[in-house]
Amino acid sequence: MATPPPASSASSVISNHQNPKSVFVYGSLLADDVVRVLLNRVPQNSPAILDNFKRFSIKGCVYPAILPVENTKVTGRVLLDLTDSELDILDTFEDYEYERRTVDVSLLDTLKIMQTYVYVWVNKNDPNLYGEWNFEEWEQLHKNDFLKMTCGFMEELEGPESKPGVET
Repeated sequence: MATPPPASSASSVISNHQNPKSVFVYGSLLADDVVRVLLNRVPQNSPAILDNFKRFSIKGCVYPAILPVENTKVTGRVLLDLTDSELDILDTFEDYEYERRTVDVSLLDTLKIMQTYVYVWVNKNDPNLYGEWNFEEWEQLHKNDFLKMTCGFMEELEGPESKPGVET
């Protein structure tokens, strides 16, 4: 297995002059519509697997969580070539319930290992985590309402009160 390049060097998968970022997504961000609302585009992406993590449903929530669990894997995709401002939007969207970590994922289309960010559930002992979250079920039952919520999130984020640091 190839060792991923250090975060500061360019890889053959990611090429961008602005210190490119990538994020492994495994839940609502698998939906292009949700990504488009947040980032105003759908970045180039690649299907991927994250080893030694497990995806859970969360009681009372329509989005999933992942936690490290040996001998399990999560399928998802890597959003490539994100800008710093897009990463800031994702950080805000994922909120305090998640922490951004650096992990290695296996890209399914090239079979390469890539270092990327992922959002991991902060409360590893959360009693509300259960079972396995299902994207197809989410898409049928919750996607439309989730899109409306995401649009509201972006309207609030882009509102005049939300940009105190811009004018300094």
